Amino acid sequence: MSNSLLPQQPAPVTQAMEQLTAQAIAPVIPELMTVLLELRRNADVELQPRFPHANGKPYPLGRCDLISRHVLGQLAALMQQQTPLPPSLQALRGFLGGGGEVRSVWGVLRGRYFQNAFQVGSLYIDVANDTVDPAKPPIEILPWSECGMAEVADFDHFAAIAGSYWGASVYANTVLPGLAPILPAITVLPGQLPRLQSACDYMIEKCRRSDFQLNDAWLQGGPQPPADVAAALLAATPEPLRPRQSGLDAALAACDVVRNTGWGRDDAWRDARVKEYLTINAY
Repeated sequence: MSNSLLPQQPAPVTQAMEQLTAQAIAPVIPELMTVLLELRRNADVELQPRFPHANGKPYPLGRCDLISRHVLGQLAALMQQQTPLPPSLQALRGFLGGGGEVRSVWGVLRGRYFQNAFQVGSLYIDVANDTVDPAKPPIEILPWSECGMAEVADFDHFAAIAGSYWGASVYANTVLPGLAPILPAITVLPGQLPRLQSACDYMIEKCRRSDFQLNDAWLQGGPQPPADVAAALLAATPEPLRPRQSGLDAALAACDVVRNTGWGRDDAWRDARVKEYLTINAY
């Protein structure tokens, strides 16, 4: 694993990137806003009937990841077309050709909630701005310095935001030790099954690059799951994935194994654990 940016980690904004963004993108922001709004409308037409609710809340609430990925896919398809592009997308193509970058980013926005967005050079572009408050406009474009997005520092930070934003209770994953090296937390929302956290690429890679020290810290310092939470998670886990032994010692031992064997640096090992996670009925 390299020392490059984590998946969905914001990139440092250099002076050169500020200048390129100011030259290529800033003059077409109103037109770009119009294009993105049309892509968002298309996304809503397709997604709302398929995903009418998230955690009991009506679309688009809680759907920032889904909407962002869909709009990015539409935008990428447009950019690959050979037909003439709108001026704003021609400018975006020139920006990319000049060394600019469009990144999908994820983090804590304004200290209050998790959010998916795009970093376009020195700009913050959110095409799912109304997924927390539906009264807000769906598209927001700001200078990156003004957007207020921060990286998730560790699982204490994750738990604090999950608690305030989702209303979740967050526990250490001592129930399924084999997944503790990449998913060391369990969240429980009122009326829902327990869920392992966090399966986003950013958090998984952050665990790996910490050599699983972040996991150890949360497993030892986070609250242990109540018996009913542990039972519900085990009941939702297919029999082949249920552990012979659970508990804090088993979870810490699992982290030691992947650290000491080097498995944690193996992408195939990581992918296999994610596939196991996806088979658990709670998801």
